[in-house]
Amino acid sequence: MEAVKGGFPSHYTLPVGMYELRCALAEHIHERTGLAIDPSRNVIVTPGSDSGLLFAMMPFLEAGDEVLVPDPSYPSNYLNCKLLGAKAVHVPTWYDDNYRIHIEELEKRVTPHTKMVLLTHPNNPTTVVYRKDNLEELARFIVRHDLVLVCDQAFEDHIFDGIEFVSPCTLPGMWERTVTVCSLSKGYGLSGYRMAYLYADDHIMDVFYGGAVNVLGAPCTASTFGAIAALKDKTILPEYYERLDRRRRLAYEILGSAPGVKMRMSESGILSWLDVSALGTSQEVADYLMEHAKIMVNQGTPYGEQGAGFIRIVTACFAKDEDAVQRFERIKAAFTELARQKGLIT
Repeated sequence: MEAVKGGFPSHYTLPVGMYELRCALAEHIHERTGLAIDPSRNVIVTPGSDSGLLFAMMPFLEAGDEVLVPDPSYPSNYLNCKLLGAKAVHVPTWYDDNYRIHIEELEKRVTPHTKMVLLTHPNNPTTVVYRKDNLEELARFIVRHDLVLVCDQAFEDHIFDGIEFVSPCTLPGMWERTVTVCSLSKGYGLSGYRMAYLYADDHIMDVFYGGAVNVLGAPCTASTFGAIAALKDKTILPEYYERLDRRRRLAYEILGSAPGVKMRMSESGILSWLDVSALGTSQEVADYLMEHAKIMVNQGTPYGEQGAGFIRIVTACFAKDEDAVQRFERIKAAFTELARQKGLIT
């Protein structure tokens, strides 16, 4: 607010992001990963992680290249490849083993045209946090085939149940071949501010710095000051963690007890991922909820071939738990009626 009153936010900031913000981000990254990040060499600010993700991929891909994408995954992971003239190669993962990445499935699909692995970690939509041993296997595969990793860590700020979160760029041989995409939207609840950032080895970052003004423009100055204030306030993330932990438990208790529904408690972030295949297709169930519960949810199919029969629910849409519970109960009631129509209950 002091910055707004002073008038400075009406001016451009640097295309790569204001130095004070990059310093705050470097400290934030160091606290999470232990990496010694140079704010002048290793970090760039982007207007949200969606544009940041595309920007991260741009230097590495051209027509005919292939990108390995564990499936299910964020829909932009598939579309961005297409936008850049490359091909997204779906690598299946499965609900039954908590979506572990199987290296043999990657090996089946790697070709001379493969340039990149694109990973969303923690995963969107499944909320899975990939375990260290699985990431170490993935890192060895990437090094062995001389690939690049673009890792979208938009949901990294809230990891539950004591699960260890490992940034792949910290693993042996990975710093010089990884671009990490992060966001203030999810962890801080600041999606409207459009503040995200990339960090990488300085040889990679030189290319991003060179293209920033042409592709990204300059980050929003007012949002920059908001981001600096948020990063300096160390009370925000713990408070939000407690709220989101309550919310995922409420979602699991209510929605997971509905007939015809299978789900695990979320491992991260603000989402729940439900197997509703016993009740119908993703579209049939989403349409039924829209008509009978008056609530919009995400169909699973845009998240990949393994998303068929699933739906995604954003459990943090409401600030108050009681408002969320009311919606969860409406969804459960609609599930129950649909299960009755399907003959799953009498």
